[in-house]
Amino acid sequence: MTATDHDIADAARLLRDGRLVAFPTETVYGLGADATSPEAVARIYAAKGRPQFNPLIAHVASIEAAAAEGELSPAALALAERFWPGPLTLVVPRRAGGTVCDLACAGLASVGLRMPSHPLALALLRDAGRPVAAPSANRSGRLSPTTAADVVADLGAAVDLVLDGGPCPVGVESTIVGFNDGTPVLLRPGGIAREAIETVLARPLAAPGPEIAAPGMLASHYAPNAQLQLDATSLEPDDIGLDFGGALPGAALDLSPRGDLAEAAANLYAYLRQLDARAPARIAVAPIPAQGLGLAIGDRLRRAAAPRPT
Repeated sequence: MTATDHDIADAARLLRDGRLVAFPTETVYGLGADATSPEAVARIYAAKGRPQFNPLIAHVASIEAAAAEGELSPAALALAERFWPGPLTLVVPRRAGGTVCDLACAGLASVGLRMPSHPLALALLRDAGRPVAAPSANRSGRLSPTTAADVVADLGAAVDLVLDGGPCPVGVESTIVGFNDGTPVLLRPGGIAREAIETVLARPLAAPGPEIAAPGMLASHYAPNAQLQLDATSLEPDDIGLDFGGALPGAALDLSPRGDLAEAAANLYAYLRQLDARAPARIAVAPIPAQGLGLAIGDRLRRAAAPRPT
């Protein structure tokens, strides 16, 4: 059942009281807490089992609210004005006097900021009246949730309230752009295509360094229980297949039979969950074009297929 105005008001009150609220964004469901409260943010890390060196994104209701927390360079401001509200996170220097706590930033001198476009998320942020830290509402390293039911299945009683806004339309996390001495860096591909960002900046995005400067940069992440085989063109006897564009004969599901990358991104986590529930020996995934949203899909699949921490 879709959340009501009363539900949003209850959720905002819980956030102000330091509690955890899961809510929909256009990308995935977020596990929200008051970003200004170290105690509230610590509850996020505990509920997810997330390492505290992995920073969180602070969600805000306006560009003005973002500018109060971080120093927006002309390039960062141009991106915010073009893509916000929407699936873009900007990692910028923290502003002196900003309210986002050190723990949410993992002790870094930078802060990740995003203004989501989902109407429930924006209503919640406006009602809460403060930045809300909100990583994906799942156990750390596992598949991200794109429905309220996914959140309940993953986190259960660890969340005080789940706002149901239906399936997330984008289906992969936000694109994250940082700035290294003024040079824009693609820290994580996501819901805004790299090409669109480079068009606004009129310059290419640089590759990130090895340090963890933003969420989603751990080598193993977004993983189902089953092992993944990427760029598969045929199935082994114990495989279950995840196709794209009809390229993998015998596959159980197709991310997009017509080869639409936006449709594939929206279906990615939901289809991986469906296949993983069958407890296969391995999920074989068809090749994904490395362009547009395909960069984000490929990034998630490579991290899902990476060796798991032991």
